[in-house]
Parts: sequence; structure tokens; C-alpha cells
Amino acid sequence: MDVEMLVEALIDREGGYSNHPADRGGPTCFGITEAVARAHGYAGAMRDLPREQAAAIYRRLYWSRPRFDAVALRAPRIAAELFDTGVNMGPAVAATFLQRALTALNRNGKDFADLVPDGRVGQRTLAALDGFLAARGKRGGETVLLRALEALQGERYLRLAERRPANEAFLYGWLANRIGEFTD
Repeated sequence: MDVEMLVEALIDREGGYSNHPADRGGPTCFGITEAVARAHGYAGAMRDLPREQAAAIYRRLYWSRPRFDAVALRAPRIAAELFDTGVNMGPAVAATFLQRALTALNRNGKDFADLVPDGRVGQRTLAALDGFLAARGKRGGETVLLRALEALQGERYLRLAERRPANEAFLYGWLANRIGEFTD
């Protein structure tokens, strides 16, 4: 899994500077919010955030720290989906989606134990992923797990738009650009 390619594609998808009035994140550049940029040492104007600094933040906060790199060793397409979802919704949400999907797909504990959806990819989550892929086959299992992750993601987008009408400004783009990107 080439994380650099994932990061570059993500930055291209996120685009440059934005300050949409309905976006609670405020000013962003390459999808990085001002608060995140400041927390990582960037003091300049958001429209001038260097692309490489944004890429470094993505690699650190949304790939390595949530351990999606460990997922990539087992299931690269799942890791790519978790990375993209994590950027858009937060890594803990993406990890929780993985844990929920794996638990629902474990055939009542026959293939591996249920997971507590704590939003952290640890040894139990990785062992469950290994168990799922062993039971269902790597290629087919990965495809089904991707579908489950995207179903959870799509449902969350709809719920966000229903609960906060200002989010309707983003719903079409979320569904167009975030769902189906990494499936066959």
C-alpha cells in the first residue's frame, strides 16, 4: 500500500483553500482545518498552507496514529477506505465502523470474538480482521467488508444532513466523492 499515493489523491479530492459558511470547521486548505493546522505548528494564513505540511499531517494523524498502516498489511483496500473515512469523519469513527462491521460479520462469534467498538485499532481488532479474512477469503471478504463500511458511512452522511440542514450543502459531494471510491 503506497500511503503517498493515497495522501496525494486525497489532497487532490479535498482541493485547495475553502471557507464555506456552512462548514463548522471554518477555513480549510487541502482539507486540513485551521485548528488542526495550528495544533501542528502552522501559524500562517490557511490559504498558504504548504501542500507537504498538509500531507505530513495526513500521514501522521490519519494513517499512522490510528494504525491504519497495520490494517494495510492485511487488507489494503480496507485501509484506504478507513483513511478516507477517517479524514472526513475522524479516525475513531472509521475504526468504530470497522469494529461494528466485523462484529456483525463474525457469524455470532463463530469466526472470531465480538469487538467492543471503542474507535481504536488494537490487537483484538487486527485479530478479528485476520479471522474475517481467513473465514471469508481475502478478495471476496475485503469486498464485502468495504460494502459494509460504506453502508455505515453513507447512513451517517444522511443522518448528518437530516439533523443539521446546513449539512445538506455537503451531502451530494460526500456521496459523490466518498462512497464507492475504493470498491471493485
